[in-house]
Amino acid sequence: MRTVIFDLDGTLADTSGDLIAAANACFRALGHGDVLDRTHDASTAFRGGRAMLRLGFTRLGLTGEALEARVNWEFPALLEYYEAAIDVHTTLYPGAMTTVERLLAEGTAVGICTNKPERLAELLLTQLGVRDAFGSMIGADTLPVRKPEAAPLLEAVARLGGRADRALLVGDTTTDREAARAAGMPCALVTFGPDGHSVADLAPEALLDRFEDLPDVVARLLP
Repeated sequence: MRTVIFDLDGTLADTSGDLIAAANACFRALGHGDVLDRTHDASTAFRGGRAMLRLGFTRLGLTGEALEARVNWEFPALLEYYEAAIDVHTTLYPGAMTTVERLLAEGTAVGICTNKPERLAELLLTQLGVRDAFGSMIGADTLPVRKPEAAPLLEAVARLGGRADRALLVGDTTTDREAARAAGMPCALVTFGPDGHSVADLAPEALLDRFEDLPDVVARLLP
């Protein structure tokens, strides 16, 4: 059985708007106004809440231990803001679910491995109306480790009854590339996220300019 595991943020869905909004809510509560820009800082949003806070507080002049302490202090508040408005701006990328449905119809198992906390990933997928399409869902805190460690990816495959040598990861960042390599799996990186075609520099086994090409990639990499 073929298995395809998807990253979530920046791969299946453009979640950057709601992530940036949550970070800016933290900065506004501290009296700083909106420190991050929804367009120019989208790629940082896909690297997680702490990355957004770190960027914002760096712009406000914090460095070193003071910076990291403030990031850790504000992170729980960011998660609360994000949970309260998790799908205001978020949209699935064009062709994402049509392609997932085609893979399922062809007998390919599909799951998700994300570095978003599991509870928030479950909530977002449910709010978007697509949770039932995915047979497994591994979040950042499902296991003691997260991507780029291999274990979360391998667990996502195992919960589908699949095998690593018949599995593919679809992602958008170096974290996904490294996780796939660690797990001994091929990786397809999407080019329609904030990093665009620069993901080619990560030397994935395939690049995806659109989701409609994924079934052909699966057939080629998992014959």
